[in-house]
Amino acid sequence: MRLLLVEDDERIARDVAAALTAAGYVVERAADGEDAWFLGDTEDFDLVVLDLGLPVLDGLSVLKRWRGAGRTMPVLVLTARGAWAERVEGIDAGADDYLAKPFRMEELVARVRALIRRSVGVATPAIAAGHLTLDTRQMRVSREGVPLALSPLEYRLTAYLMHHKGRVVPPTELLEHLYGDDDARDVNALEAVVARLRRKLGPDAIETRRGFGYLVADAPA
Repeated sequence: MRLLLVEDDERIARDVAAALTAAGYVVERAADGEDAWFLGDTEDFDLVVLDLGLPVLDGLSVLKRWRGAGRTMPVLVLTARGAWAERVEGIDAGADDYLAKPFRMEELVARVRALIRRSVGVATPAIAAGHLTLDTRQMRVSREGVPLALSPLEYRLTAYLMHHKGRVVPPTELLEHLYGDDDARDVNALEAVVARLRRKLGPDAIETRRGFGYLVADAPA
């Protein structure tokens, strides 16, 4: 899962990025509203964490531009404590949730997990697909109840496919959501990761639809 963090306070941005990375997400950062608007308008993210008090272009204006352009990714707004009018205005502008500063990192990560699940129609922290179960809180994948040892990249790939279970995901989409901008995005490397995963998840866990992409079915074949 690839997230955009928009925060101009370097200390807060560094701490939030570290917490989200530890939770299994790929995090891109922007420090002002203009860069944030451009990134959110031209690239696909699974969620945006957006501070409203930004330089150059304020966060509320960024959000309104995204929604006006038809961008539908979930947005978690960060606001100053007690700024209830700002929170109301943010939600009216299209924010999906808000969190007041200062906040606990555990709560922020939990809200991010919930928003991403909700955006794909999943209500619970555990996602089941066939013989597999993804526990988003524990960052653990199990097959028929047995936990599997996955690398961070293998976990991210499995989690993305399971969040989108029943849908064929093109390789280009997987590459965009699994890697940061500074990482190489190579289709051959992706095929190698899928091959390793099949040895761990089971040979039929991830289907290949030639010319289209990869699929984790909702029910076992």
